[in-house]
Amino acid sequence: QVQLVESGGGLVQAGGSLRLSCAASGSIARIDSMAWYRQAPGKQRELVAIINSGGNTSYADSVKGRFTISRDNAKNTVYLQMNSLKPEDTAVFYCNAVVLTTTPRYVGRYWGQGTQVTVSS
Repeated sequence: QVQLVESGGGLVQAGGSLRLSCAASGSIARIDSMAWYRQAPGKQRELVAIINSGGNTSYADSVKGRFTISRDNAKNTVYLQMNSLKPEDTAVFYCNAVVLTTTPRYVGRYWGQGTQVTVSS
């Protein structure tokens, strides 16, 4: 029904930057919130940043001032600009979206497959 495809992960040195992208496709009537989560080895998945359909954003305290979430509604795409990266940011980053599908008419939460971000010290 709905597919989320992430891109932009990779290996970067501490202090560097990366930009993640996540494009949604499928039977989409409307996308409500879009978010980025991450999961480091041995840790639970945590919310990094979220943006609603009106453009309001919220961030985890650990990334405030360093990461910026944005979205392009025309492209059904969400972005995460990550600056001043730290080794503790190393994780698999997952895109998440709450989507109203066209057929069937259903609101569901969908996940991308994840993209690895590794920050070396």
